[in-house]
Amino acid sequence: MRRFVITVVLALVALVAIAGAVLAGTGGGSAVTQARLERSLPTEFANLYAQQARLLGHQGVTPASLDARAMCDKGGAVEANVGPGSNWNCLVSWTDPNNPMPPEGYGKFELDVHSNGCWTAGGPSKLVGFQTLTDRKGAEVTNPVYEFDGCFDPNGDDTPTGNEFPSLVNVTTTALQPDAGGRVSLQLSCGTGADGCQGTVDAKAGDTDLGSVPFDIPEEQTASLPFATPVPKGADSVDFTVTVTRGVSTKGPGTPATTTLTLPPG
Repeated sequence: MRRFVITVVLALVALVAIAGAVLAGTGGGSAVTQARLERSLPTEFANLYAQQARLLGHQGVTPASLDARAMCDKGGAVEANVGPGSNWNCLVSWTDPNNPMPPEGYGKFELDVHSNGCWTAGGPSKLVGFQTLTDRKGAEVTNPVYEFDGCFDPNGDDTPTGNEFPSLVNVTTTALQPDAGGRVSLQLSCGTGADGCQGTVDAKAGDTDLGSVPFDIPEEQTASLPFATPVPKGADSVDFTVTVTRGVSTKGPGTPATTTLTLPPG
């Protein structure tokens, strides 16, 4: 009995010592931080992307030439960028002459991050491809960057990387439904990024100016913008021009983006 008690006590002491070491290494909080993810994700991604390039027969693509950088965020503007969870989003930029970046200059990756410093990332198919690809020999193989895993050192460098990307402003309205007075509204979304989205939307139905409405939207949030001037009778569509002063439009930095939406008949 005495030997059993001594064994239990020694085991408890060992557990306390391990827990103390973990807490000491993480400053008493979680080791999962924005800076550690922003260093870990681009490194793992660049190695796997270079592997994909070799499968496709693309020349001159190396981890160094990609110059991958990431900006990571947890839960948008309403949550601190620390701790494990499945709601981490990271914007990643890289340079590949075979596959130019979209106008906003990055792709969005969704991460499930665990408390031990390991994570699983899923990338945007329009930039990294689908689950399988056809290699240079004509064989169907697994795409290494469609979904991939990585880990970081829980005691690794936690100084800010300084990486920042603008939030992408998107029109999320797909069909206009005027109210009883003939007035329309437009819904915008502000994606992951730095400092949210700000700007104006100008609307026209044919030759009729429906007005200009400002917007100021936190990252990963949406807003509905109402236009006070009614749509004239007989109009079949409305042109909305989004001018972004903070963030980025779907046409790229500093370029207004116009979306035409049809009106219901009658």
